[in-house]
Amino acid sequence: MKVAGFDIGGANTDLAVIDFDGEEIKNIEVDFAYLPMWSNNDDLSRVLTELIENICPVSEIDAVGISMTAELVDAYDTKKDGVLDVVKKCEKTFDCPIAYVGIDGMLSKEEIIKTPLKAAAANWIATAQIATLISDNCIFIDTGSTTTDIIPIKDGVECAIGKSDFDRSATGELVYTGTLRTNLTSFLDKIELNGKEYRVASELFAQTADVYTVLDLITEEDYVCDTFDGEGKSKIECAKRIARVVCADLEMMTMDEIVGMSKFIHQKQVEQIADGLKQVVETQNLDLIVTTGLGKDILDKKAAELLGLEVKSMGDILTDEECVVAPAIGTSVMMNKYLN
Repeated sequence: MKVAGFDIGGANTDLAVIDFDGEEIKNIEVDFAYLPMWSNNDDLSRVLTELIENICPVSEIDAVGISMTAELVDAYDTKKDGVLDVVKKCEKTFDCPIAYVGIDGMLSKEEIIKTPLKAAAANWIATAQIATLISDNCIFIDTGSTTTDIIPIKDGVECAIGKSDFDRSATGELVYTGTLRTNLTSFLDKIELNGKEYRVASELFAQTADVYTVLDLITEEDYVCDTFDGEGKSKIECAKRIARVVCADLEMMTMDEIVGMSKFIHQKQVEQIADGLKQVVETQNLDLIVTTGLGKDILDKKAAELLGLEVKSMGDILTDEECVVAPAIGTSVMMNKYLN
């Protein structure tokens, strides 16, 4: 059976197509597309179809599983409206069986219509399916382009205290910070440089993708989101944006200073994630961390090591490309189990 698993985010839509023999995984193929749902949500159906067709004909897909976080974008008045719009578009796109990841497992369209918020930002439920393949007792951290999920697992079952993003933001289980799209001034008040502290300009000047491009931690191909100034994604263009954060430019700052500034920013984001992780560790009394997502080595591993915790990578069982779309893989796995 060939099952497509989608993770429909606010900025990126990820796909995993898995060939199953019963519950055994025979093959995994993955892809993703940048789709800003706040402005282009009417393109969702087309993007879903194109992503599958990049891998195989749509006619070869036996079932589709959907997880989502796109309901939070400001194109929707409420999260309920967002969930129902995504469901409507998915149902119109596919003729095969479809179900949706919810906080209690897979849900049919009819169940979603009755309780739409059960599917809101529930993609971490799907990722937990993969983390348990590494350990039944751990905390997995998934840092993507925009957010960081920090989810405890005990005896092979996720045991998050919060079930919504609103609740998880109070428990340490959601840190709204990511590898690409996070405004630097959302976690910085000052930047230390050349023995001085510079207060930051709270504008949309630079994001984390700029920092990690300058530090050679991501490639230009990884930088899939839009830039804040609409310009390119080369290292020098990223450096220009970073300089603006302290009201400077590249005539006032050297590249060495931009690199030093970027290292400082990187460490502050690591500390931001470590703060959430520490809260979950102390609540759950777990000390094994499993990392995944684009930020698994850039941010998550370093946050765990900062706290002196044991770290394993989902990269031990998945490729780096598969780790980036781990919720989509977990969604496909959950959909296959739902059908069987």
